[in-house]
Order: sequence, then structure tokens, then C-alpha cells
Amino acid sequence: MWLYKEIRTLGDYPAYYARTAGDRLALIYAGHETTYAELDRLTGLVGNGLGAHGLTSGDRVVYLGKNSDDYFVALFGTVKQGCCFCPLNWRLSKPELTNVVVDVEVKFAFVETEFLALWREIMAELGLTIPLCEVDRSHLGTDPFRVWAYRQTPGRLPFVGIEFGAIQLYTSGTTGDPKGVVITHDNLNHMRLCEHFDPALAWHAGDRFLVALPNFHLLAIGLSLQSLYNGMAVLIERQFDPASALSTIAAQRPTITAFAPAMIQMLLDHPHAATTDFSSLRLVMYAGSPISLGLIKRAIARMPCEFMQFFGATETAGAVTLLRPAEHDLDNEQKLKACGRPLPLIDLRIVDEHGQETATGEPGELLIRSPALASGYWRKPAQTNETFVNGWYRSGDIAYRDAEGLYYIHDRLKDMIVSGGENIYSTEIESVLSTHPAVMAVAVIGVPDARWGEAVKACVILAPDTTVSEIELIDHCRTRLAGYKIPKSIDFLASFPMTGSGKIAKKDLRAPYWAAHDRSVA
Repeated sequence: MWLYKEIRTLGDYPAYYARTAGDRLALIYAGHETTYAELDRLTGLVGNGLGAHGLTSGDRVVYLGKNSDDYFVALFGTVKQGCCFCPLNWRLSKPELTNVVVDVEVKFAFVETEFLALWREIMAELGLTIPLCEVDRSHLGTDPFRVWAYRQTPGRLPFVGIEFGAIQLYTSGTTGDPKGVVITHDNLNHMRLCEHFDPALAWHAGDRFLVALPNFHLLAIGLSLQSLYNGMAVLIERQFDPASALSTIAAQRPTITAFAPAMIQMLLDHPHAATTDFSSLRLVMYAGSPISLGLIKRAIARMPCEFMQFFGATETAGAVTLLRPAEHDLDNEQKLKACGRPLPLIDLRIVDEHGQETATGEPGELLIRSPALASGYWRKPAQTNETFVNGWYRSGDIAYRDAEGLYYIHDRLKDMIVSGGENIYSTEIESVLSTHPAVMAVAVIGVPDARWGEAVKACVILAPDTTVSEIELIDHCRTRLAGYKIPKSIDFLASFPMTGSGKIAKKDLRAPYWAAHDRSVA
């Protein structure tokens, strides 16, 4: 059943390939190459170093920094010592990051030089003294992290149970109540098992995975670990930059990569895209949102490879559904809006507010049952029990299933607008507005309304060299939407706030409207 029976924990990934293919490349970053043998040796030293600081099984180790090969060395070293690795979102503000640090109960920190001053300010405010190792991969020869690691004394590493937390990812750092999702070694084992049984996720000998997504996000971590589990090389971009990504594709010849649809558009819009050789790519995965017909046609024309949509959540430890390459029907725009079908061993249900399964085509909350479901939220039993119910994960996504068995994400439950007692799905309105030629991007939100509770507002970014009025866009919706779904107002913006995974941060988009409302009623 298991692809590699010798791999029992996350720390066994480099150990297995050090024994079986030690000279094979594992990591490539900024011109520096790391073999599996060196990765295994170096991560063992990191584990020994953590042990020398008194860290034991279950202790939390944080990493504050952008993408690099040091990140993966710190990750594998941490789990080899039986500790749990917690990558922090470096895009958070200091108050937001402080909330997360308090929740983690950190025992050791790896911090990049770029964020060292911020980290020290947080420690001073909290009155904490936490053992620290500085990371500076911009100086490959004098990186203090590597210097620290190579000074450690090799020794026997502890036994690590598969039930131990391996990775802890935070789904929220802006509400004052961040939730740490604990993903165990056993969760990761079962995620690899689900992938192994799906032919669409068969990695080939010689594959190279390019990661440019942020390292605190599940998609970046999950696909990188899947690649390393299968003995591939991971090509690491410090952060997403279209010019740099195009250069890496041309020079390093990755075969697989993953982006948000907005990132694909930025790549294709860059002047260098016209001359970049994409022929090495055999698969581009995308996640975060469905892809438009226009963008996927443009992408396939320029990057003649297969495309596959990935849908999952931090709490699922990886993919739940895939819209597989064969299901990318360019003659059927509706099908491209689907998130696909579940992976093997994963069950889905769609239920109404009473917990009853909905009929085909009827929206409801998506429930997920998977052997890879996270063990819960770190030290939050009440929230864990609310979200993980009788073996099912309540996703908070409004979805429906069509007659062919394809699943569609209709909206986030928290993004659903309730106006005058009617449930309004923002994605439905966004889909209509996006068909107007002057609309480059759109996000629909609910804003306070004295009469209806919430009113529909559309926020629009116009395409270059176009003009359109608020009235014209509202009229565009009138013949396509029921009256209660038509936006009551439209704001024209230059840009949208974005999350680290490339999605529109609707929470941040809504905040000013609700803050003004709260002040007016205070």
C-alpha cells in the first residue's frame, strides 16, 4: 500500500534518499545545490543542535523568513528532534505576528537577518528570551545558520512517534485569535497515500518542482514535501517575482510548478514571457481560485503543458479535489469553474443548515472526511470540536455538485452576504461583472445597510485604457441577476489587498466599511 515503506516520519524523507540515492539533488537555491546525502547529514546536525538547547518532543520551533534552502534544512532538522516546525507569516504586522508568537509558545527560533530587528522588538515587548539562530542565506559562505549547524556534535536522535505534530500552520493572524493547525507525521503519511493512489499525481524520474509560493502556506509546503517524498529536486525562489520565475524556468528547466491564477497572469503579462522557453514544463498546478477561460487558453498557448487545479485547506494537509488535466475542457467554461473530484480515500458531503445532504446542483456547506485531516487546532479544544465533527471537517465553503459529479466552490460561508434574509453568493455576482470588457478584476462584499442588514457592494479594477460608470455596470447585472443580487453600489479601486497565497483578502476589503459603521453607531 505504501510507496516507500521505510518512510515513517517526515524526517525519514532525506534519510531514505541518502541511503538509496545520496548523490541526487534535493534542493537548488541561488546557485547552491544540496544533495540528499548532504541534506540528511545537515538536518541531523540541526536536530542535534536543538537537542543541545534542551528541546524535546512536542516543543515548538518557529521559522521567520522567506523561501530558501535553509528553510527546508530547518524544517527537517526540527522534526528529526521530534519538535514541531512552525513557519511564520512574514507579511503580518508586528501586532499580528505577536499574537501568533504568543499562541505558539515557541521554544527556539530561526530568524532571517531581514526580520531580526522585528523579532527582537516582539521578544522585548513580551519579556521573553528565546534561543535564536540567525539565518542569512544571502551570504552562502558565512550563513550563521550553517555555521551553527556544522558546529553541532553528531549524535543519536530521538524516536519520533507518527502521532507527533510535524508542522503547525496558522490560518489567521489578524483577528487576535490565531489558530494553529497541527499536522502530524501520520497526517502527512496519509496525504502521500492519497496522492500515490491518484494517477494524475504520478511524479516521474528526473522531475523538478519549482516553488515560488510563500513558505508559510500549505500549497508551497505540501507540494514541496510531495516532491521530496518522491525524490525530486526542489527549485526554490525566494519569493514570487515574474521576471525571476521566468529566468529560473528558462535556466533550471523545472518540470512541475504551482501558482495562483493571478500569478500565471503576471507571468504571461511580463515582457520576457514572449521569449521564455517553457518546453521543460509538463504540469502547472494552480490553486486559490478557478481560472478564467481566457487565461487558461492564453496559458496553454504559451505554456503547452498540462494544467491541474488543486483545492484543499490547511486543515486537510493537502489536496481534497483535483480538476485533472483531462477535465480542462476549453469548450466548456462552466467546467473550468469546478474544483474537480476528490482524491482517492477522501469523501465529500454537501449539507444544508440542518445537516441534511442537498440535492444535485443545490448549494450547501462542504464537509470533508479524509485520513489526512489535521489533528486539530493547537490548544483550542472548543474550536477543534466545532470544526472537526464526527470525523468530518466543516470547511466553511459553500459548494455544490453537478450531475457529472464535479464539485464547485460557490463561496466562503463567511463571505456569503445575507441581505433582507436572502443568502447571496458573491462569486455569482463576480462572475457576471467579470464578463464586462472594462472589468479587469472584481470582488463583491457585503457592507452595512440600515434597512437590509447588509447590502451588496462590488469593488472593481478597470482594465487599462477603459472607462465605465457605476450605473453602466449595475445595468450590466440587471438582465443577468435577480434584483436582490444586483450591487447597490460600486467602488473603483487601483488594487486589492491580497493574501500570501494570491487570493483577494476580502476581510481586509470589508474592514473600512464596517469600521466606519461601528464608529457611526458607537
